[in-house]
Amino acid sequence: MSSAHSAVPTAGSVPSPSSTSTSSSSSSSPAVAAPTITELLDFVRRTSRNEALIASLPLDPEGRTWIRLDGPGGSEAWLIGWPPGTGTGWHDHADSIGAFTTAAGALKEHSLAVRLPTDGWKTLELTDGVDRSRELAAGQGRAFGQNHVHEVLNESEDVHAVSVHAYYPPLPRIRRFSRTGAVLRLEQTESPEDWQ
Repeated sequence: MSSAHSAVPTAGSVPSPSSTSTSSSSSSSPAVAAPTITELLDFVRRTSRNEALIASLPLDPEGRTWIRLDGPGGSEAWLIGWPPGTGTGWHDHADSIGAFTTAAGALKEHSLAVRLPTDGWKTLELTDGVDRSRELAAGQGRAFGQNHVHEVLNESEDVHAVSVHAYYPPLPRIRRFSRTGAVLRLEQTESPEDWQ
């Protein structure tokens, strides 16, 4: 999320859609199971229908805004506002699984149906047939596994989009890529300090 800025750095005054927590100050509390990809998708779909929460996100015409949410089972979750014409650029989420749903407006996702090496490379030539694209109107979402490479865009010229995202484990890093034709180049690796 380095190209974005947050009008509201945390969800402090926003009602949390989930109060589940993995940390415990008492050893007698039961352990919370890691959420499944299906549970993450259910969470983002349910949260995207919370009209009061969606309306609480400040929208900025100049850049993306976000609020951190409490995700299920210790997952990392975000409510994100997308001004017209904005996007993420190509990136992955390392070893985290994830899901997102469009809550308002529409988003487009371009993804690669290929598993990239986790480390030790700077440039890859992609083969034919790995590109996928999908439109995600309000209420539509998707889940994805580890090392999923994609970019998400609001291609509207005049309508903000809002989406809900969840990742587990909380994002350890994000790798950012540039793409020219079939060539994908690793540009930088971000850690949580870069977007929180």
